[in-house]
Amino acid sequence: MKLNRKDILKALETISVSGEGKNMVESGAVQNIMTFGDEVVVDLLLTTPALHIKKRAEVDVMKAIHEHVYQKAKVKVNIKVQAPEKTEIKGKAIPGIKNIIAVASGKGGVGKSTVTANLAVNLAKMGFKVGLLDSDIYGPSMPMMFDVQTEKPLSVNIDGKSKMKPIENHGVKLLSIGFFTQPNQAVIWRGPMAAKALNQMIFDAAWGELDFLLVDLPPGTGDIHLSIMQSLPLTGAVVVSTPQNVALADARKGVAMFQQESIDVPVLGIIENMAYFTPEELPDNKYYIFGKEGAKMLAEDLNVPFLGQIPLVQSIREAGDIGHPAALQENTPFSKAFEILTQNVVQETVKRNNSLPPTEAIKITTMAGCSAVNK
Repeated sequence: MKLNRKDILKALETISVSGEGKNMVESGAVQNIMTFGDEVVVDLLLTTPALHIKKRAEVDVMKAIHEHVYQKAKVKVNIKVQAPEKTEIKGKAIPGIKNIIAVASGKGGVGKSTVTANLAVNLAKMGFKVGLLDSDIYGPSMPMMFDVQTEKPLSVNIDGKSKMKPIENHGVKLLSIGFFTQPNQAVIWRGPMAAKALNQMIFDAAWGELDFLLVDLPPGTGDIHLSIMQSLPLTGAVVVSTPQNVALADARKGVAMFQQESIDVPVLGIIENMAYFTPEELPDNKYYIFGKEGAKMLAEDLNVPFLGQIPLVQSIREAGDIGHPAALQENTPFSKAFEILTQNVVQETVKRNNSLPPTEAIKITTMAGCSAVNK
């Protein structure tokens, strides 16, 4: 028996793909029908890769043709999946904030938070309006570094909405999860809870007008980093490392995260912390305890700017412990190092803004249960 294409189409109009209101022909699922005597090949295009949906569609097509066209027809069903993209934009700019810079490190213990605090203080000393978001949910350190551990953000009314007023010290506006927990209280949250807390500190805060908002990221390249990049259109990122090989390997991964095609956040440069040790009694001596110029060579290798070296000096650690960042001191070798570093960050930010369009916040693209990161 020779099968008729019109009869087959009419039969397929009696069924629909699971989850769709229209019949299989109206919805466009039927892409092509080919007949060869008593054989028929039906090409379907579905919008879900779910196995049970595909199997159900195949069975329904065979059953419809057997019941409405020819009981002994030899039916072959080819199924192709093309899932529609459902794009959810997570990020949005914060009115009044000109530049948002993430400070990251691939590895913990390289002094990233110390560098961030001193960078913020130096920016304020240069006359910029500066904010600092401590996004290390599980190990917040900025309240101690700014000597505001006992402070609690107040609620203020902005345009009829209640907002958190950041704590301010040393000319820097500061928010941290540390303001909302006890000193001996561990934050034991899963990713979604941490992301929600971050969003509240970002968007429910009265940051006001800022030239720079620095975001102190936790170590690594994990969930918090993705949440920040989903929430904020970052102007750029700075990566901190020591010269040690094990730290450089992780710093390379940190740079790679920002440079990933689907993320594409400009890397303003690499900072080498603990570049050398200078004893207080021998201020002109340099001892390269963790290796010499490793981060500088990494920057050259990755073709990103090298922003500067910070020495390993006892007073830098002591200054952070008492909440008086070392950059507040005048005319010391390490305060000069922080000044040079800050000037280079500003310079690279200006270059980036003059040569590149604003960074978009990352979008989450969901495709039938699988997720991907897009711009």
